[in-house]
Amino acid sequence: MRNPVGGHVPVAGGLATTGLAYARELGAETVQVFVANPRAWATSAGSPAQDELFRAECAAAGIPAYVHAPYLINFGSHTEATAERSVESLRHSLRRGREIGALGVVVHTGSATGGRTREVALAQVRERMLPLLDELTDDDPFLLLESTAGQGFSLCSRTWDFGPYFEALDSHPKLGVCLDTCHVFAAGHDLSGPHGMRQTLDLLVDTVGEGRLKLIHANDSKDVAGAHKDRHENIGLGHIGEEPFRELFSHPATEGVPLVIETPGGKEGHVSDVERLKKLRDG
Repeated sequence: MRNPVGGHVPVAGGLATTGLAYARELGAETVQVFVANPRAWATSAGSPAQDELFRAECAAAGIPAYVHAPYLINFGSHTEATAERSVESLRHSLRRGREIGALGVVVHTGSATGGRTREVALAQVRERMLPLLDELTDDDPFLLLESTAGQGFSLCSRTWDFGPYFEALDSHPKLGVCLDTCHVFAAGHDLSGPHGMRQTLDLLVDTVGEGRLKLIHANDSKDVAGAHKDRHENIGLGHIGEEPFRELFSHPATEGVPLVIETPGGKEGHVSDVERLKKLRDG
């Protein structure tokens, strides 16, 4: 399939039992899950029975699965405790990703806190994150960097910011990109302009090379381009609009790359967004 379309699914009650049931209701062809509380440091051992069922059902249905690491992770933090916990939390997400057969683990690229320079923060990213990448084998998920909407002292928000980040991590073979359309739009790439989506994807490929884009978070934006606000909207109802998503599907860099929605509106909104993206893809 050129681009499986799916969503981030709730998993309280069981990865397979709750998560995949929700995915079926969405008509999802790909799924993303949390394997720990996204807003806390506590890690969860998970349920081997649910893990096995999730893996088996995803494999049987040909559904690629992804993990989103907790939001608190920040490898650029000036606080030693945060840096250490970030390592533990991401290592946990990567291990759980392998256990459930996930293809990738998405992590936010973080920010330079405490008045640090970007260079100092990226040196710490290298020191803390590179060993985690080196631990990964061929059977492990890719580590997918997700840029931010550019709030505060973000280390990576524009497409070219991935360059120094990749350099800090030696362009590790297990490193990839998760492009969030709302984030990159909010950071200042006007996807809604003529060929805006194509130009942005071209810039990304120029920066990180071909084959590094592994996942797309397909979200419209409640705010205008360059607003630096991370507020997702349903597909076609925000400032990005439908047309750029159609353009996204035809770009060579997105060939085979799954799209996951993280939009508002509960199940009804999600069903409609998955349907809309499939129409844009197949139309």
